[in-house]
Amino acid sequence: MPLRAALLLALTPAALQADTLTVFASGEDLATRGFTEPRLTRDGWQLTFTRILATFDEVTAWRADPPFAADGPDIAGTPLRFGGPFTVDLVDADDADRVPLATVPAGEGFYNALSWALVPAPGGDFPGFSLVFEGTASRAGQEVAFTLATRDAIAHACGEYIGDARKGFVAPGAPGALEITLHLDHLFGRADRPADGAMNTQAPGFDAFAAGGMQEFSLGDLHLGHVGEGHCHDTPL
Repeated sequence: MPLRAALLLALTPAALQADTLTVFASGEDLATRGFTEPRLTRDGWQLTFTRILATFDEVTAWRADPPFAADGPDIAGTPLRFGGPFTVDLVDADDADRVPLATVPAGEGFYNALSWALVPAPGGDFPGFSLVFEGTASRAGQEVAFTLATRDAIAHACGEYIGDARKGFVAPGAPGALEITLHLDHLFGRADRPADGAMNTQAPGFDAFAAGGMQEFSLGDLHLGHVGEGHCHDTPL
């Protein structure tokens, strides 16, 4: 057998299969199931979403050294770039409430930090808007159709994913995953949480949008972006 053919045979199929890392986005079950009893908005509205469009750019996973504490905008370590922009519908998610953004070949190791930017969509149904909520709100017999949209661009530098299971590990034959998580209750609040808690005192709730129709809003200091329950450092762009 010629040497070239022998080498190709030795490299296929397993040896040529690159290990990979996938980044997902999630609005959790508040996106896919909505705000329903007992988890209504802080002001008592039930929300059902038909679409939640979010656009992410400059998505980068990091093998951070030292581990990144989400205490500033700069991550030290080895980057793995996914690129973007990616516009996804957080309602159209899998059984784990996740939507895949991209999968890239990845070296073995622990990707313990993630950076990304929420940016205005370059095209599609809502060009110029970075985050769009479409749906229906109801309370006490009143029903309101709404479209809420923001043009805000915000860079996020996030530490290790925190959740029921650790994420970000890539090993031979074992692809890894990371997750951008948007905490929608930081915008709408939660009726099942203490009314005087920090989240509910800062969240606008839905009363501010009860006129319905198309309305623009600003995220300000609401800090929707997380990695599971892990924190991110936000920088307006």
